[in-house]
Order: sequence, then structure tokens, then C-alpha cells
Amino acid sequence: MRISWILIIIILLLGASLVSSLLLPVSEAGTELYITQSACVLAIILLIVFYRSVMKPIRSITNGIDLLREQDFSSRLSHVNQHEADKIVDMFNGMMVALKEERLRLREQNHFLDLLVDVSPMGILILSDADRIKTANKAAAAFLGFADSSALEGLTVDSLDSQLAAVLSGLSQGQTVTERLNDSMIYRCSRLSFMDQGYPHPFLLIEKLTEEVMIAEKKSYEKVIRVIAHEVNNSMAGVNSMLSTARLMLSDSSDDYADLGEVVSVCEARCQSMSKFITAFADVVKIPEASLKPTDLNSLIESWRVMLESLCGRHGIKIEFRLEAQPIPVMTDTVLMEQVIINIVKNSAESIGSSGLITVATSASPATLTVTDNGPGIDPEAAKKLFSPFFSTKVNGHGIGLLFVSEVLHKHSCKFSLATGQDGLTRFSISFPDHKSAVPAFRK
Repeated sequence: MRISWILIIIILLLGASLVSSLLLPVSEAGTELYITQSACVLAIILLIVFYRSVMKPIRSITNGIDLLREQDFSSRLSHVNQHEADKIVDMFNGMMVALKEERLRLREQNHFLDLLVDVSPMGILILSDADRIKTANKAAAAFLGFADSSALEGLTVDSLDSQLAAVLSGLSQGQTVTERLNDSMIYRCSRLSFMDQGYPHPFLLIEKLTEEVMIAEKKSYEKVIRVIAHEVNNSMAGVNSMLSTARLMLSDSSDDYADLGEVVSVCEARCQSMSKFITAFADVVKIPEASLKPTDLNSLIESWRVMLESLCGRHGIKIEFRLEAQPIPVMTDTVLMEQVIINIVKNSAESIGSSGLITVATSASPATLTVTDNGPGIDPEAAKKLFSPFFSTKVNGHGIGLLFVSEVLHKHSCKFSLATGQDGLTRFSISFPDHKSAVPAFRK
């Protein structure tokens, strides 16, 4: 029972005793009765004073507890005019000031961290204990193909339809991996944790390394190619000169050296092949900057139709065109993009071998070009290395076709991917950036 009720009950009992004694006949009253009545009155007065002196500090403490429960750190307790109690009030008010300042500091610090996380170029996914996404920043949403980071909240990473999500879901606590995906993008992914309220909370960190790795790779293979091209071309020039001289000498000789002339012809052919081979590598490091101009994607593909049909016809492969009815505005360098499409269709045709089907399709919003083939597909392990310098799945491949394609598409700021789907079809998909300024250029 609360102290206030106990004191009130005692005061009521004393009051009842006093009233009962006053109602007795005067004849029965004695000295003892007057003493008792006086003691009751004095006890009641003392209890009232005690009640006020005890209950006032208790009420103040109760108010302080209520303020803490409601987390109202701006309010303060008033003095109760009792020395010991006022010391407690002063200590409580000092604690409230410290709590308010600490809370304000944490709020400002959290706000700063929220801003820092939101604008960070690194993707950050904070997970719950059930591995559901609690918070995602803009970079993480963009990496995973979402326009709004709030759309990720409540989802599990393994439920997302993305190759990057598959890499993230396979991480164990404390693990860091670097992966090159089938769209030539390179990411360093980590699964870490931070402490909050005494418990570890997991989070995923995604760092995009594409530009840095591509620049480093390009510097490396540019230097190697230049050195090799210089040495091979110089050697081939000398060898060709000697072979030409030998051919002239053999042409003036008798027929006894006819077989030797054929050997010289074969050597010349091999030298020419070697020169073409080195030239192809050298061309990769001499790709010009893209000169982007407004173009209709459908009209551009129509201008390539005959060339692509001829390219596929050599292998007995059928090619179909499924183009949108309305114009699709894009900004592109038509010369470089033509070489890109030739490489893609040529790769598809070589993958099929013969008697297959290639489909070239376009779609709007966003502007997308997709080349689909029904070849044998791409091995998952090979898919991770497709856009690596000089990697090829072909026996006689040099690995420069997709390297050229990747370089040109990056110059166009396109998003692209090459993968075999669940239906067994292999798709090379190219998404062009939104350039509304291209609309009026071909509608005139």
C-alpha cells in the first residue's frame, strides 16, 4: 500500500477517536480524557506536517520518474524547500541536462552518419537478425537495380533477382570477395557487423571497382601490346622483305625450285596472318572517344540489316528482327556501335555453329537492344571472366572481341549484360542512358 494512503488512514482513525471522545457526556470526562484529546490533536497536526514534508519529495521523485519514462529531458523538477530533498532534485536536474546534451549530440551524430551513408558511393545494406534488409542507401539500390532504396526494405538478399545479390547472399560473416559479373562490372563485397545496444548487427558493404580495375588493366595490356606489336611488326617487315627477294630469285630459276616457291608463299601468308593478328590487338588500345549524336535506334539497326543477314547466312543461321514500331531516341557513335553489333552477332553465330536462330530486338523505356541466340549457352564459371582482357571460350579465340565491346559500351555509358537464362537462350542486352535531347533530332 502507498505511504500516502497509510498516513491518511492513520489521520482518519485519530480524527475518529477525537470526535468520539468529544461526544462523551461532560460528567464522564476526566483529566485523562483531556490529555488523550490533546495528544490526538497534536498527533494529527504532526502527521499532517509529516505528510506534507514526506509526500512532497516523493511526488517530486515520482514526477522525475515519469519524465524519464516519457524521455522528456527538457523539463526540470522544482525545489521542495527541504535541504536533503533539494540536493536530490539538483542532482536529478543535472542528470537531465547531461542526458539532453548527450541525446542531442547522438542525434546530430546519427544525422551526420545518415547523410554520409546516403551519399556514399559504396553500397550499404543493414540487415536484421532474420537477414532482412532494414536500411539501404542509394548506391546499394542502384547496384541492385532499384530506383528507390525504400523498395528494398523488408526483403531478403537471396530473394533479389540479380547476380550481385547472389554474390552477397553467399557471403559468410567477416568474408570479403571481389567478383566480375556478366555485365563486366567488378564489385568488392563484404559481410561485416557493428555493435548496437550490446548486440552485433550484420551489414553488407558493396564497393564498385569497375573503373579503377579497367584503368589498371588497360594500362597493363596497352604497354604489353605496344611492345609486342613493335617487335613483331619490325620482325615481320624484315622477314617479308627477305621472302619477297627469295620469291624473285625463285621466279627466275628453273622449275626444279617450284616446291620451294610454294613454301615461300606459305611463309608469306603466315606473316600476313601474324601482322593482322597483332593489328587486331593494337586496334583495341586505339579505340577513339565516342562522338555521340542523336539517332533512332530502330533506323540504325535497319541500316545494318543486310550486313547482319549476310554475316549469319555464311553459317546457315537465321536472323530475325523484332523492332518497336515507334522511334527510339538514343545518343550513339554509329561507327563504333556498328562494330559492337558485328562483334555480338558474330559471337552468337560462332557459338551456335550452324542452323540456329539469332533475334535482334528493341524496346523503349528504357531504350534497350537485345541480341538473343539459341546456342549451347555460357558456363557459369566462364560467365565471370567473359569481359576479362584476352579471355575467350573459343579454341582459337583471342579474347579481344568482348574487350572491344565492353570498352565502347562504357564510352556510351550503357548498361549491358551477357548471360544464359533459365530458358536456355543466351542474351546480350544493352540499355542506353535516357537522352531526351535526342528526340527532336530525328523527328524533324
